[in-house]
Amino acid sequence: MKNIAIFASGAGSNAQKIIDHFKQSDKARVTVIVCNKPGAGVLQIAEREGITSILIEKEAFLHSDKYIQLLKEQKIDLVVLAGFLWKIPANLVQAFPNRIINIHPALLPKFGGKGMYGHFVHEAVIAAGEKESGITIHFVNEKYDDGETILQERIIITPEDTPESVARKVQALEHQWFPVIVERLLTSSES
Repeated sequence: MKNIAIFASGAGSNAQKIIDHFKQSDKARVTVIVCNKPGAGVLQIAEREGITSILIEKEAFLHSDKYIQLLKEQKIDLVVLAGFLWKIPANLVQAFPNRIINIHPALLPKFGGKGMYGHFVHEAVIAAGEKESGITIHFVNEKYDDGETILQERIIITPEDTPESVARKVQALEHQWFPVIVERLLTSSES
């Protein structure tokens, strides 16, 4: 049985989809939810689903191995960033090489980098007059939104679209593809 840690900062809709995807699985399960925001919806999901949650403190996260040790104690096979808004420190990336993935609500390398998350991305896409957007699922390295791409899926942007309507279309892709890719990565790493 593979163990998944989900890092999230917000409501946790992607976390919920991943949890639901693996509920009946004998291959993997969500073992821990890691969150940096007290009161975030994802913490309520963890409580409701009976999943251990860890509320992390920024200095310890950025400048110590405390949370790496906690993840190793939980025997985590894959770290999944699902709307987690802090940059992952190098020591965590090195502790889990090619085992940390992120989902970005745009087609990287466009509209990535520091500060490009949530509605900021969709506003920038509309302002730039883009004809398409989508999702990028990628490995995490030491830079924002820079790791190797695993999957990109697209939506068409119409002249009537707003940042809110683009967000809904993109979220539908996230919910469709993120759990599938998590499972694919975990099953392809079986040896």
